[in-house]
Amino acid sequence: MWTGLGASVAVAAGAATWAVMSHPATTPDGKSEKAPLTPLTAHALLQAGHVQAQHQDLDGAEATFERVLEMEPGNKLAWYNIGVVAARDGRPADARTAYDRALKIDPSFTSALFNQAVLLKASDPDRSITLLKRAITLNPQASTAHFQLGDTLARKGRDSQARDAYRRAVAVDPSLHSQVPKKFRDSTRPSPSSTPSAVR
Repeated sequence: MWTGLGASVAVAAGAATWAVMSHPATTPDGKSEKAPLTPLTAHALLQAGHVQAQHQDLDGAEATFERVLEMEPGNKLAWYNIGVVAARDGRPADARTAYDRALKIDPSFTSALFNQAVLLKASDPDRSITLLKRAITLNPQASTAHFQLGDTLARKGRDSQARDAYRRAVAVDPSLHSQVPKKFRDSTRPSPSSTPSAVR
């Protein structure tokens, strides 16, 4: 769930990363050492990691996010993005660990709650439901969280709860109606006054 970056941002972030990673500082005795990392550098590295991931350089992106953690072990965004990379790379256990670290830093980090819930949907649906409910409590307008909750409840055979979750998802974002399983679609039809919402 990375934010899209424009070409100018991508170039700037890439340049910043190159400068940080390719030009070591020199000590008085002429030996090289890593340049000191600053919050500005950490921000540039996070953006650069996003660019690497968008270009399918998952190993490079993960290494970049880990570099952020060298200076800021409590950076929830770095942990979160390591989780996203691991999930995309087919390493669910690593993704779960990274999301857990992000949530330990910020228990109300809704993106990590949501991604963790989706990751656990098949293997641990009860835990997935708990996480989705927490995300919804924190952001009642999170249409995709309502939708995923409906889907997980439906898989558990809890149809009336699933129908309610789908109905709430469609109330927030009517464009989701076409994705509601046929079994629930008629009872979750958006009202004529509903308008699409950008809140997810």
